[in-house]
Amino acid sequence: MAHQHHQHHHAHHHHQAPAAATKFDINTSYAMNSGHKIPALGYGVYQTPAADCEAVVLHAFKTGYRHVDSARAYRNEQPCADAIRASGLKREEIFFTSKVPPRAMGYEETKKAIESSFFQTGLDYIDLYLIHAPYGGKEARCGSWRALAEAQKQGRICSIGVSNYGVHHLDELEDYIKTSGVGGTIDVGQWEIHPWLPRNDIVEWAKGRNVVVEAYCPIVRGERAEEPVLKSLSKKHGKTWAQVLLRWSLQKGYVPLPKSVTPTRIEQNADIYDFELDQEDMESLDMPNSYAPCSWDPTTSHE
Repeated sequence: MAHQHHQHHHAHHHHQAPAAATKFDINTSYAMNSGHKIPALGYGVYQTPAADCEAVVLHAFKTGYRHVDSARAYRNEQPCADAIRASGLKREEIFFTSKVPPRAMGYEETKKAIESSFFQTGLDYIDLYLIHAPYGGKEARCGSWRALAEAQKQGRICSIGVSNYGVHHLDELEDYIKTSGVGGTIDVGQWEIHPWLPRNDIVEWAKGRNVVVEAYCPIVRGERAEEPVLKSLSKKHGKTWAQVLLRWSLQKGYVPLPKSVTPTRIEQNADIYDFELDQEDMESLDMPNSYAPCSWDPTTSHE
């Protein structure tokens, strides 16, 4: 019976988010503008101490994750790379992301940041490199992009993109790419996104250009665990509130980046493929006018 019910709603999902598959597993991936693929579930290591990082990333790999989201600012690129080498997996099976820190904006500084990433990780290539935040002013933002585009042309970085960019920053970058000749495609955008911070204007901009949307803080750092809507969906599906939120993110066509250092939670966050939210469930989590960040919000910056 559950199966028929599931089938019944299949068409609705398609109508709701044409770009998103409704059948997922931990190996689902999306094609980016760069031509490379990105796994639809990532493992975040924000605030994970370097000393613990290799062990938890290895546990994530053992659980089935194949995508790790780090950054220069997290100071844990090296243990992530150590985990990649220690995993027994082929390098090309793993997707590794780093980011240009706000303090390294501008062409020369970003070139140095990229070199430091390669020096620290010992990797031959990096799958994705993002501009972490739109700080530093227009010239610095554009310079950082130029450095990333050059590294992409050299094949050292496969895909490039931005994080925490507002629509005005995205428009500025699109214009710079069109008029400057530096090249590079916006492959990925990463933002804090969840039902209480849907960012529909940004998502619409990204989706219209095939920019993959990554969602950080997809489980809102646990701050919404007591929400009635999550309690009711949790009960309905026999899943945790966190699994409900991660499933929402997947069904919206996003790439959620849950972060946990607890082995059982790392496993639970990946155990989101044996149920599906129906149209009514998705609508109950649709709060288009909500603006409640649980993290910083550089999208609103006008420097």
